Amino acid sequence: MSNTVLAAVLDGLMQKYKERVPDVAGVINALRQEGVIANASDIENDHIAFRTIGVPFLGIQSLEKIFLHYGYQKMEQYYFPSKKLDAFWYAPPAPEYPRIFISELRVKDLSNAAQQIIYSYTNEIIADPVDAIDVNNAAAVDTFLHSGLWRLPTVEDFTALAKESEYAAWVIYNRYYLNHFTVSVHNLKPGYNTVAAFNTFLERNGFTLNDAGGKIKISADGNLLQSSTVAEMLDAVFAEGKIHRISGSYVEFAERKVLPQFADMPALEIKREHRREGFEASNADKIFESTYAAQTIKR
Repeated sequence: MSNTVLAAVLDGLMQKYKERVPDVAGVINALRQEGVIANASDIENDHIAFRTIGVPFLGIQSLEKIFLHYGYQKMEQYYFPSKKLDAFWYAPPAPEYPRIFISELRVKDLSNAAQQIIYSYTNEIIADPVDAIDVNNAAAVDTFLHSGLWRLPTVEDFTALAKESEYAAWVIYNRYYLNHFTVSVHNLKPGYNTVAAFNTFLERNGFTLNDAGGKIKISADGNLLQSSTVAEMLDAVFAEGKIHRISGSYVEFAERKVLPQFADMPALEIKREHRREGFEASNADKIFESTYAAQTIKR
């Protein structure tokens, strides 16, 4: 049953994400037009990512309960000193499901002023909200993941947070909205199956790439390559009905190379377990910036 519920939860996440991020349909349509895929289902989703705030009753320890219930396994931890973030990734219960990456803001590492802004909202949460939902009910989980956990922030609080932590500002408004999904480019046909080639395809079709740390982010071992679009700016409704433009979500692209011990394996026999697993903090550190002003100004 849990796999059926998980599939429905993931479908709900992707449906709302596609509605909010026009680049998703744009990339899919461009791939169709160039004959790379026939349908969106031909794309393997490498991973999805969530952003959270590290305060009592919320953060990683809360959100992960949903996915651990569905059979995900908690894997390595990552730390991002300059962005004041922690993160874990989660391995799926079966290879047809995406990996999950959950990051968390280290609130106590921020200035007192920023902490007070955050607490003024999150103090409204007096118990773990995940404990109050039926995680076997996909509709209930979908509603939770797309609902406000606290009142709408003011534009003033949002902009004050953004000066110190653009991640904090993004989460205080967007809560658990899906931050990105990731195309596994290595499973596409030749000419599109490396991040370098895929970036060329993206730019040929008018997409703006995150160039923080270079357009291609490469792990130390050279076996995980990633890139991403720059988040589109959206008109968001804040407290008192004020409208302010903020960054939305984005699309990521990943190339996981075949591990050396499987280098001679026939291409048709290569599965997930034969490729580089996990994540790379140095790559992710720059991918985070897909929603940051230094990147979004380029759109």
